[in-house]
Amino acid sequence: MTKLAPGPADEPTLSEFDGVRYLHFGSEWVQGAMRVKRPAELVLAYTQQMMSWLLFLEPTRTDTLGFMGLGAGSLLRFAHKTTASQLITAEWNPAVTAICRAYFRLPESKRSVIDHDDAALWVARPENVGRFRALMVDLYDAEAQGPVRDSLAFYQDCYHALDDVGVVTVNLFGDHASFPKNIQRIREVFDGRVIELPEIDAGNRVILALKGPLLDVSVAELLDRAHVVERDYGLPAVQWARSLLSQTRSTGRASF
Repeated sequence: MTKLAPGPADEPTLSEFDGVRYLHFGSEWVQGAMRVKRPAELVLAYTQQMMSWLLFLEPTRTDTLGFMGLGAGSLLRFAHKTTASQLITAEWNPAVTAICRAYFRLPESKRSVIDHDDAALWVARPENVGRFRALMVDLYDAEAQGPVRDSLAFYQDCYHALDDVGVVTVNLFGDHASFPKNIQRIREVFDGRVIELPEIDAGNRVILALKGPLLDVSVAELLDRAHVVERDYGLPAVQWARSLLSQTRSTGRASF
């Protein structure tokens, strides 16, 4: 794969409305957001869903979380505040990092590292094999429709970058031509262990893909975990859990 460089269409800009600052790439499409008075809050519904892996894993100080695509730094700010894990971000455009440092309160911490590299090349690095407890993949250009990295090889590298037990969340668009091929490739790589969260109003469709032993839990156990996530992280986890349960056939237990 040839490494590409950001072009004029990738130049970040910002806007602000009603106390929320937005990141754009030279178009009206929103690439990220930050509530100015509460910068660690996840403003956009899909960014909340990108943290839905918390239903299955509780991050620890020894874990590493990975982010592909910095955007407005929303997931990085949230994870920095709510976890003690190591945080590594792949962002190919240094201008995005610069605008986040200037206007989006990017965490400056020894726990947080930003690598300026193409995500597809970055995730395939030998040092990233088995490194991550969770990977959050949000890779869009100025058109903000289909993800810019979506090959079978890319998703295979995401799988290999996870620890023996881990979860990938991927931001897709449900009503877009790119969705069927992406979901098919993710299912193939993760042996069908894929969960689809409900599409939100903006069209985002967040996908979870799980690696590790099959997880078999009772409905009560999953809902109990959802209540803990909702309490500790301020996320609508019970709603997610009920959506996941609606996709299973069993009324007493669920397998993921």
